[in-house]
Amino acid sequence: LVWNSTCENWLAAQAALEKYYLSIFYGIEFILGMLGNVTVLFGYLFCLKSWNSSNIYLFNLSISDLAFLCTLPVLTSSYATEQWQHGDVLCVSNRFALHANLYTSILFLTFVSMDRYLLIKYPFREHLLQKKGFAVFVSLAIWVLVTVELLPILPLISPVVTNQSTNCMDFASSGDPRYNLAYSLCLTLVGFVLPLAAMCFFYCKMAALLPAAPSRHRPRRLVLLAVATFSALFTPYHVMRNVSVASRLRAAPQRGCAHAAVRALYVVTRPVAFLNSVVNPVFYFLVGDRFREMLASKLRRLRTSLAPCRG
Repeated sequence: LVWNSTCENWLAAQAALEKYYLSIFYGIEFILGMLGNVTVLFGYLFCLKSWNSSNIYLFNLSISDLAFLCTLPVLTSSYATEQWQHGDVLCVSNRFALHANLYTSILFLTFVSMDRYLLIKYPFREHLLQKKGFAVFVSLAIWVLVTVELLPILPLISPVVTNQSTNCMDFASSGDPRYNLAYSLCLTLVGFVLPLAAMCFFYCKMAALLPAAPSRHRPRRLVLLAVATFSALFTPYHVMRNVSVASRLRAAPQRGCAHAAVRALYVVTRPVAFLNSVVNPVFYFLVGDRFREMLASKLRRLRTSLAPCRG
């Protein structure tokens, strides 16, 4: 296959990635994410009798994941058919929910990391920041903050007609690239870099405390896992999103093959970033105090109660 200067092959690769890679990947994320998050939500609502601040953060995270996952069937079908047929309102709300999940996820897990650090320093949860009332306040503040952060996205998203087909474009692919780049860089800093830096800070603080408390290695491993996971999932997406917007700064006839290649690579990183909805349930089982045992016990009782019906 010969790659030519007009970049038809890169454009064809981008179209193929959107039709097959995105639709299949988002479909898998929907199935696995729903199984994990519905199980966790069931456990929190019916098994967990005593809640702490980490439980409150993780419960809100599960709500965010489920809201995002509910948008995936429409998104999957639109990529598979290469046609958006659901109107402006659903296009905007779909993209908004997708980004809201991205940035609420890392903020909720940042506060889980803080809670793990405080649990080492104040094991009896006597600190104000470990109280359930504070966790409820922070959770509401996170929802408000992320909503405010994402308000500038709303005028940038709308269905676009191209080649006799209608597509729901993400904000990195539409609008004024100069404005979009400034906004994307700010969103990357506030929504991703600063929370990730906070996670690293709490990890370092835990590492400094643990020599005096060698039995508390599990919280440190948890925060290290959160830092590593979200760095791996979110960093490629944010880098390529900003590079993709920057590549649009040149006039369309002058963009050349580099722009087409960047667009194709940006497509690859998108479902990887939103894989967090599948990964997040892992943290419920790692963080929740006796959560796994209570959930397993509840499922065993349900299986036992259903056994006579099957007989």
